[in-house]
Amino acid sequence: MRSQIHLGSVFGIKIGLHYSWFLIAFLIVLSLSAQFHARNAAWGEGLILALAVLTAMLFFVSLLLHELAHSLVAKSRGIPVREITLFALGGVSQIETEPTSAKTEFWTAIVGPLTSAGIGLFCLGLSGVSGGPANPVTAIVSWLGYINLTLAVFNLIPGYPLDGGRILRALVWWKTGDVERSTRVAARAGRAVAVIFIGFGMLRFLAGAGLGGLWIAFIGWFLLQAASESYRQISFKRAIEGVTVGDVMTPDCPTVSGNLDLQHFVEEQLLRTGRRCFVVLESGEEAGLVTPQEVKQVERGRWPFTVLHDIMRPLDQVRTATPETPLSSAMEMMSRNDVNQLPVVSNGHIAGVLSRANLLSFLQTRAELLAA
Repeated sequence: MRSQIHLGSVFGIKIGLHYSWFLIAFLIVLSLSAQFHARNAAWGEGLILALAVLTAMLFFVSLLLHELAHSLVAKSRGIPVREITLFALGGVSQIETEPTSAKTEFWTAIVGPLTSAGIGLFCLGLSGVSGGPANPVTAIVSWLGYINLTLAVFNLIPGYPLDGGRILRALVWWKTGDVERSTRVAARAGRAVAVIFIGFGMLRFLAGAGLGGLWIAFIGWFLLQAASESYRQISFKRAIEGVTVGDVMTPDCPTVSGNLDLQHFVEEQLLRTGRRCFVVLESGEEAGLVTPQEVKQVERGRWPFTVLHDIMRPLDQVRTATPETPLSSAMEMMSRNDVNQLPVVSNGHIAGVLSRANLLSFLQTRAELLAA
C-alpha cells in the first residue's frame, strides 16, 4: 500500500495518505454527525459538523500513533521503515525487512494495540472530568476512548496480518524455532478469521443491518486477501532461497556512446532491440546508465538535440548489486528505491543487469516446474 499524498515525516519515517482515506474520512464524518445530532440536536448543524470533522481528524491521529509505535519499535531493533500510509481500513507501516527474531516480532506487533488501549483509556478518563454528556469536549473524547479500545481489541484477534496474528506468529516462532511454520499457522488463522467476518457480515446484511453488514464483510474480504498474500510470500521465499543475483541477471549489458542523441538512441537501440537498460560510455569508460524512464522525461521534440550524456544517471548515483548478492536482498533494494533495473557490478565493472522481467521469468519457470 503506497501513499499518493505525502504529508511529511516523523522520526525519519515518511507519512502519507492513500486516496481511499478520503472515502473512510467522509463516512466517519457522516456517522459522527448523525451520532452527535441524536445526542444533542441543540448544538446546531454547524457545530455538529465541526465536531464531527475534528473528531475524525483526531481519530486518524490516533491511528497514526498506533502505526508510529510499530515503526519506532521496529527501527529501534534495526529494522528499516520506509513510510506509514493511512488508507480506508486504517494504517499500515511499510517495514522493509522481516524481524530477525520472535522477540522482535512480538514487541513490534503488541506495541500497536497497547498504544491504542492507552489512548482509549486516557480519553475515557478525560471524558470523566470534562463535563456532562451535553459538553462537546466530552462527546469527542468519549467517542475517541471507545473507538480506540475497540481498535485495540480488534487488532488482537489472532489472525494474520492483524497485530494479534503477528503476536501468534511470534509465539509459535518462539515455541518451534521455525519462522516459516509460524507464518503458515498465523496465515491460516487469518484466513479462518476472514471467512468468519465475511459470513457474519453477510448474515447481518441479510438480517437488515444494511451498510454495516457489508462493511464487516468487506473487512473480512480484505483480511482474506492479506492472509492469502502471506501464503504466497512463503512460497516465494522458498523459491528464491539460496538464489543469487548472478543466477537470474542478464549477463550482457549493451553499451552506447554518451554523444548519441535520443532520436537515434530510441530508433536504433530501444525500439530495435527491446532492451531497457544501456551502459553509457565516455572516453571508453562506463559513465552511467540510461533507461526508457530517463527518455520519457524529455519532450519528444527535444530528442534530436539531446544526447545521452545529458540524461544518464551517473554510476555513482545508481544502486547496484553484485553477482553474489542474495536475490531477496536485491528485490528489497529494487522495491525500496522503486527501480525496474538493478545494475550488477563485479570487479568494478558492470557485469549485467537484474530486471523485473528477469524476476518474472525466473518465478514463472519455477512455478511451472514445481507444479509439473
